[in-house]
Amino acid sequence: MEFTTGGRLEVRITAADTGKRVSVRRLSSSGTPGSLFTDTVGVLTSWDNGVLSITRKGGETVRVEEASLVAGKVVPAAPARRRGPAASFAELALVTARAWQPVESERLGEWTLRAASGFTRRANSALPLGDPGLPLADALVHVRDWYATRDLPAYVQTATGAEGTQESLCAELEQAGWEREVSAEVRIAALAPIADVAADVSRVRLERDVDEAWLSRYQRFGTPGEHVLNVLRSGPSVWFASVPGEGAAPAAIGRCVVDGRWAGFMAVEVDPARRRRGLATAVMGALARRALDEGASAAWLQVESDNEGARTLYDGLGFATHHGYHHFRSH
Repeated sequence: MEFTTGGRLEVRITAADTGKRVSVRRLSSSGTPGSLFTDTVGVLTSWDNGVLSITRKGGETVRVEEASLVAGKVVPAAPARRRGPAASFAELALVTARAWQPVESERLGEWTLRAASGFTRRANSALPLGDPGLPLADALVHVRDWYATRDLPAYVQTATGAEGTQESLCAELEQAGWEREVSAEVRIAALAPIADVAADVSRVRLERDVDEAWLSRYQRFGTPGEHVLNVLRSGPSVWFASVPGEGAAPAAIGRCVVDGRWAGFMAVEVDPARRRRGLATAVMGALARRALDEGASAAWLQVESDNEGARTLYDGLGFATHHGYHHFRSH
């Protein structure tokens, strides 16, 4: 990381660079022997009262004392990704939202407030894709009140790590006392290789609607109420996959939503006793083939950052991280 001009370290950023991607070097406070400096790259989200806030692509905010700076510069946006289809954050945000729709929604400017009786954070959080039409403090009060009237915790879903994402909003939510609870990744890939990788998809059944057997394998709820079914059935073109098991519950399941060129994969689950036998790959392969038949060419999915098993599977299928997303909760 080069900060020098003529051999000298220089701080070449100011508060006027707020909102830009920067790289800074500061005196290290880690106490590690031989470690004089710490480098940080991210979006400069504020510079107030001698403290810089820099939001990294993973969503975490680093606070840097101005007095500790030894170098800093504006850096270009991350280079275009070399794997998978070209996609903007704005496009993916709308596609992923259409694939997992709430039971109830309301507009607040360019934000959407979503509720589904508490079934998943995605369907029970505010989606801020622009200006709420109010000062942020007032918008957050409205969000809290809207969810409180439904006896739900107030969440805001944000994104980081790609051009046009919401690092500044993440920092403002933290400053307002909202706490980041869960982080995940939105990953994308070419669709055709997923359809080709599965050797045996003949055992996978595809249906247009969810049934009791499929629900018995799905682990994201207690008793499935109508609100759960409404969310699962939502989307432009929805498919449910299952591999028959030895009992009533399938050995594996999955869900896919086809939306134009995109196919979104969700709810891929396998009987713990039958993991590592290619069932998840078979489910995704069968769904990918159906999505290709409907004209899709690109794939996306969401995976939580600590789900190592799923991340390994998706790595093998060619998925690359496009951006991260996070749920902030009001306390």
